[in-house]
Amino acid sequence: MHRRTVLKSAAALGLVGSLGSFGLSSAFAAGKIKPGGKAALIVVDVQNCFLDGGTLAVKGGNEVIPVINALAPAFQNIVVTQDWHTAGHASFASTYSGKKPFETTKLNYGTQVLWPDHCVQGTDDAALGKELKVPTAQLIIRKGFHKEMDSYSAFEEADHKTATGLAGYLKARGIKTVFVTGLATDFCVAWTAMDARKAGFEAYVIEDATRGIDLNGSLAAAWKQMTAKGVKRIQSGDIQAG
Repeated sequence: MHRRTVLKSAAALGLVGSLGSFGLSSAFAAGKIKPGGKAALIVVDVQNCFLDGGTLAVKGGNEVIPVINALAPAFQNIVVTQDWHTAGHASFASTYSGKKPFETTKLNYGTQVLWPDHCVQGTDDAALGKELKVPTAQLIIRKGFHKEMDSYSAFEEADHKTATGLAGYLKARGIKTVFVTGLATDFCVAWTAMDARKAGFEAYVIEDATRGIDLNGSLAAAWKQMTAKGVKRIQSGDIQAG
């Protein structure tokens, strides 16, 4: 649902004055969202593996970097995530005889898309993009480091049971709202945003600060799923500069 629609609905219910409880200032009512101390920016997997020339490059992935860099000063709280796979990871097509990238296999937690080898721990491919400038980030969450299990979400691994610890960290900091950016929209960004809702946070995806893979219609499907879970879709211009 678009931000303006949310605002009109909130106004009709007399809720505009209570938006501060979600970590947003009253600037929301004036057409801009000003993140406060109870809001966090989550920068998902802006790593060399997903950028131009990487092992699993997302088309247009580099375009999110200047948008995220411009957004960062508006946030008091920033979390960065990294895919951090072992060699021979369960999500790699090369792990299975006869399998090719973008095919699927069944693992004990369900259907797994098989990817090219990417973001292997300690390699330059797994490093954050050198142009990413978020010096005030307080936490880096590494995910997908269990060899037998993938992890798209910054909150939970692919079994939907194993927690990364991010929810506990954010709650201990008193954070109520998260704004999700990064790569890729239809996988790690979407799962992060939906799991944020599951954990009780208000969740926004800043669309122009993300790019998708769009594997067999996965991008449209992800937006539909996110909307159904109550994730809000906004643009970087909806955020009031810091």
